[in-house]
Parts: sequence; C-alpha cells; structure tokens
Amino acid sequence: MDNFAAVKPIFLIGYMGCGKTTLGRALSRQMGYEFIDLDIYIENRYHRSIKELFALHGEEGFRKIERRMLEEVSEFERTVVACGGGTPCYFDNISLMNSKGITVYLTTPTERIAARLSLPGAKAKRPIIAGKTDDELKQFIDGNLKAREPYYSQASITFDSTDIETASTTESTAAHLANILTARQ
Repeated sequence: MDNFAAVKPIFLIGYMGCGKTTLGRALSRQMGYEFIDLDIYIENRYHRSIKELFALHGEEGFRKIERRMLEEVSEFERTVVACGGGTPCYFDNISLMNSKGITVYLTTPTERIAARLSLPGAKAKRPIIAGKTDDELKQFIDGNLKAREPYYSQASITFDSTDIETASTTESTAAHLANILTARQ
C-alpha cells in the first residue's frame, strides 16, 4: 500500500479488547504508516504509567493530559493511532479526531471482548476489571458499550474487528480495512 495518498492520521477507537493495538500495528505495516498507541505515547512523554497518572491526577487530570497528547498526535502525518477506549468520550475528542483524520470504530461482540480480556495477563494489565468474574465482566462491558456508543458511533467508519485471533486473520482483516481506507480517498 505504498501508494496510499492520504496523509491524515487514522484513529482507531472502540472498547478495550476490540483490537485497536493488534489491528493497528498490522494496518500501519501494510500502509507504510507509523503506529502510535496513545496510552504508550502518554506513558513515554510523562515517564509514568497510565495507572500512576490516574492516581496522581485523578481521571479528570488524566483526561486533560490525554487531550493534549491527542492534539499533538492529530498533527502527525501517515500515522495510525490506537486510542484508549475512553478517549472519544471526553471533551470534544471525537470531533477533533474527525476533523483531523479518519476515525474507525472497531466493533466486536461482548462475548469476544470478554474472552480476550479474560486471557492470562489481560486482567492484570487492566485494574478496572481485575477482580471481576466472567459474568460481571460481560455486564461491565455491556454497560460501558451502551454508554460509549453515542461517541463511538460518530466515527467515519465502523469496522468489524472480531476476526483477529491469529496472525493470518489479523493480516487479512488489516488488508480489508486498508482497502476501505484507500477507497475513501
């Protein structure tokens, strides 16, 4: 996809576990774009983990930091940005992303998200779900998805990211998304 003409950033949004980072890395390789995971970008800039930033600044303070970093990466060219699950839901972040680039809402059924988040190590990386049983996790995901849908649904493109379970299916799913993005130019 070296001939991909657009230089606008591509913002991947959606709930945790929907594949923003996994699919984003594959998509950026196929398109010849840089890949940025917004949470890692923030951690590298602030030399603290997201968990530490939440503890130090509270959610409101963290969301202000996240907004500043989103503004920064929205000026980058030829970049795929995997946003945090809550990023589009604060301030006018979804409007900013839509005005600066192309937003892609990655959808995945609750059951698949819950299965991904139940994998060994996944809960440990996400303290908000660490102590939840499988049923509690599904209810938590359903509730959050309903609350966030009004923001997620404002994306330029809605794309099913269910089938990214293997390297091969991730690559073919990324190729399909790259074709959609190319056709939009």
